[in-house]
Amino acid sequence: MAEAKTTKKDKKKKNDNKPSTPSASSSSGSAPKYSKAARRFYNEKIREPQRLSKVLAAAGVASRRSCEELIFEGKVTVNGSVCTSPQTRVDVLKDSIYVNGNRLSKKLPPKLYFALNKPKGCLKYKCADTGIFAQMARNQNRLSPYSMTISRVGLCFQNKTNPGIPKPRLFTVGRLDVATTGLILLTNDGDFAQRLSHPSSELAKEYIATIEGSVHKRHLLAISDGTQIEGVHCIPDFVELLPVQPDASRPRIRVVVHEGRNHEVRELIKNAGLQLHSLKRVRVGGFKLPSDLGLGKYVELEQPDIKLLEGNAQKST
Repeated sequence: MAEAKTTKKDKKKKNDNKPSTPSASSSSGSAPKYSKAARRFYNEKIREPQRLSKVLAAAGVASRRSCEELIFEGKVTVNGSVCTSPQTRVDVLKDSIYVNGNRLSKKLPPKLYFALNKPKGCLKYKCADTGIFAQMARNQNRLSPYSMTISRVGLCFQNKTNPGIPKPRLFTVGRLDVATTGLILLTNDGDFAQRLSHPSSELAKEYIATIEGSVHKRHLLAISDGTQIEGVHCIPDFVELLPVQPDASRPRIRVVVHEGRNHEVRELIKNAGLQLHSLKRVRVGGFKLPSDLGLGKYVELEQPDIKLLEGNAQKST
């Protein structure tokens, strides 16, 4: 036993004398934060190749599925040869990749995460009336290296501080129907979006439903009993009648669900015999819509917010 203890101490001393360079065990995760030389060594010697379709999607070419279609159609070449298999392993730093004759940049856009207070009339990130977003872009005073630019096909973020990096392709995490306002997340991180939006995550979503007319106990019980949606009986996690606000005459109901089926909260309200005036999402997992975030405005998520959302999704699975 004494000899074994001595061996462990000797190993510890040897490890203490080693330079702090990334080890092979770190290859399964993201590149560790070491010196510039160590990061270069990691990228050149340890970095594992990734699937071609994933690399194209991460570079902002298109969605993962659309990238697969481009590959199947023979519009992608790797090191001068046409590649028709999305599963082909490539290294964006070493391999020469072309899409429709355009070379893929070796600098991938950074991972971005935003929370948007979606206005009414906006489906996913396509907006029927861009006036609100244009005003938002002009009045945006939050510190962020990205500015929101508006067009009739949707909204995107243009990187001003790093013009050499390709423009990121943002998409929504989950969905909100055209008439629902409130919290919706945008990102270019496909893995993050998949973890949060996959049904197995059972991530809680909180809504505030404003009702036309009176709300009685029987209505709340009917909502709590659930209803049939797409052949599945959906039951909310929590239902509560909120206190009356001095500046609002209509009653409000707080509804928390986790299944996220299409129009789930609207169907629950309708099945209870109530008429919905407006619907707003105020929470996803542990992240709440900031109270000072105006309609049509956005905020970049901090690392604690991202870890909180990912932690909520992992606990649910």
